[in-house]
Amino acid sequence: MPFTVAIAGRPNVGKSTLFNRLTGKRAAIVDNTPGVTRDWREGEVRMLDLSFRVLDTAGLDDAKENNLSARIQQQTRAAIEKADALIFLIDGRAGMTPHDEDLARLLRRAGKPIVLAVNKSDTRASEAAITEAARLGLGEPVALSATHGTGLDELYHALLGIAPKDAIDNVNDEAESDTEIAERPLSIAITGRPNAGKSTLLNRLLGAERSITGPEAGITRDAVITQWMWQGRRIKLVDTAGLRRKARVDEDLEKLSVADALEHINLAEVVILVIDAGAPFETQDLQIADLIEQEGRAMVIAVNKWDLVEDKMRLLKTLKTRVDELLPQWKGVPIVALSAASGEGVDRLMPAVVKQHEIWNKRVATHRLNEWLQAMIEQHSPPAPKGRRIKIRYITQARTRPPTFAISASQAGELPADYARYLVNGLREHFGFAGVPIRMKVKAGENPFAKGKRR
Repeated sequence: MPFTVAIAGRPNVGKSTLFNRLTGKRAAIVDNTPGVTRDWREGEVRMLDLSFRVLDTAGLDDAKENNLSARIQQQTRAAIEKADALIFLIDGRAGMTPHDEDLARLLRRAGKPIVLAVNKSDTRASEAAITEAARLGLGEPVALSATHGTGLDELYHALLGIAPKDAIDNVNDEAESDTEIAERPLSIAITGRPNAGKSTLLNRLLGAERSITGPEAGITRDAVITQWMWQGRRIKLVDTAGLRRKARVDEDLEKLSVADALEHINLAEVVILVIDAGAPFETQDLQIADLIEQEGRAMVIAVNKWDLVEDKMRLLKTLKTRVDELLPQWKGVPIVALSAASGEGVDRLMPAVVKQHEIWNKRVATHRLNEWLQAMIEQHSPPAPKGRRIKIRYITQARTRPPTFAISASQAGELPADYARYLVNGLREHFGFAGVPIRMKVKAGENPFAKGKRR
């Protein structure tokens, strides 16, 4: 029997999405409704030199009676018994629950190696869940997003550490090249308030009337998805429905349109936020920008209807100042002034999108990060809460998309938010991470690089 790994967890934490991601097939039905998976499924996985069989199980809940739910639970327990190792999946958006703690005890009693993974971890809300999950005593959590495929490198290394030798090939597959990455379609979502000119911009980029436009707000309901070639590069371009404040969304159909738009923002790599030059940075614009940051996507701001602006230089200067004041988490985000109707400035949009995508995928070597960190500490020492100075030992980039950094420090939970912002701003300025979300995780521990290499 090959090395077998079962994915276990509460209902609706993303087990089937992870199963599909690992197997490279849409073999498992995925839906937001809890309890979609009933029978467990099997699939073959190859991650570089690691081969194994993965089992997708139904969510473990509190079913006790002799009914369908109880029989489903029986199947899940059988899959756990059959597996050689377990991936215990937690929902990073929902956070840790008492049921997760109960499941941790149940899975520990199975006596199998366990990899603790926090799914949907590309949002800021997941940081608390990752910290809480670490307290379960199942080792360092692997932060991943099954939907976006991020964090799989960390999952690979975690599984590699518990896999038997016969599951590991001696062939070293080469990492994906820059050319292969560039050949993948770049996923872009166009979003903004109703009537900001999103559909007109889509049509202008495509050079065709792909999306219905007009003076009425809210014409677009279903997202318009188009495959496009730009300068030899494949692009997946999505025009989403306009997003209004929740208090104004009262029709069921509009609620579905908004949910669809939010889903496409979540699935995008770069989001173009279209704002109206005549009424820039209204409350809803700021809320959408905040949502994009929470989702960890890259962003470009397109200021539309620029042909109607009289004093263009003055307004552009004002807009850049207001971004720094109103959206400090987006410091350095590119602002492209354009007119989707006339075409003015539209040629500057895609180069800005591609540049932000490159920054979003950027990785910095650990030795460069730690040289920078020492300089930052010398310039401004960490504080000393309760009379004990915090010692920051090292920093490493945990992953990209969005850039995520892990800092090891004493009294990790005491590091003030303003000092963390000092470090984040330093990363932006020194390494060129302008205009993309940055995640920083502070944890206790020694510098692993001082102890030699680990497999």
